[in-house]
Amino acid sequence: MDRYGPKIYAWCQHWRLQKADAEDVTQNVLLKLAHKLAHFSYDPSKSFRAWLKTITRHAWSDFLASQKSAAQGTGDSQAVQMLASVEARDDLATRLEREFDNELLNEATARVQLRVTPEKWEVFRLLAVEGLSGAEVAQRVHMKLATVYVVRGKVQKLLQEEIQILESAHAPVPEQSA
Repeated sequence: MDRYGPKIYAWCQHWRLQKADAEDVTQNVLLKLAHKLAHFSYDPSKSFRAWLKTITRHAWSDFLASQKSAAQGTGDSQAVQMLASVEARDDLATRLEREFDNELLNEATARVQLRVTPEKWEVFRLLAVEGLSGAEVAQRVHMKLATVYVVRGKVQKLLQEEIQILESAHAPVPEQSA
């Protein structure tokens, strides 16, 4: 909720909802997430944020339709209770955090792969992803053992830097007093 709530709210405001309406739509999206994430399976080839924006867009659209028809909606009290429970909020926050971290890692990985040679990326991949020993990697890529570890360290540092850049780009913007 802390990580994606502000993003959902910002989208709603961008789509010209008033503050109270944006808060309502944000709450509805978070409720939907609480239900959907129980059976959610992350696909690293797709963007979680794009999926979330689609869900938000549908909730926004539903909200506008309900305003036009002037029908009074009835809240799903079971969903409200679920979101209100500490356990559900913690579980939702953990799942959202994990998905956000996966997205950051995937984006950082793509950026770093563009910055290093394929040979250096392969050294990193074999050590860090495949879990091969340094000696095995050195033999496979025809490098000295010490060089293999230096390469891994440099690529790892680049990944950490990219993740920090991406995290700072997604940090919530503090509200300004009017």
